[in-house]
Amino acid sequence: MTQDLKLELADMVGPAEWQWLSPHANRGALIMVDPALDLAEVGLAIATDDTVTVNRWIAESLLTKPDPFQLEVWDQQGGKRFQSLIVQPFVLVQDSLAASP
Repeated sequence: MTQDLKLELADMVGPAEWQWLSPHANRGALIMVDPALDLAEVGLAIATDDTVTVNRWIAESLLTKPDPFQLEVWDQQGGKRFQSLIVQPFVLVQDSLAASP
């Protein structure tokens, strides 16, 4: 079942523009995912309440919330894009440039 959920989450990963994500950042629900991590895997850990793994990623700064300076930069960059995945109540994002091989 876990593998099925991961595949379902992987299918839900897609591009999003900053203007769509900004309201989620304003309510504190935007989580930056380090490019070293797989968005679907992070989504799976959150969806299944794998607190040990999620807390380790937070401690290693692989999952962070954007700081006010970063939010301001993105507000000024028209058309900034991310890869995103919604795992209620959070929106997980990776910088599209950083996530590219």
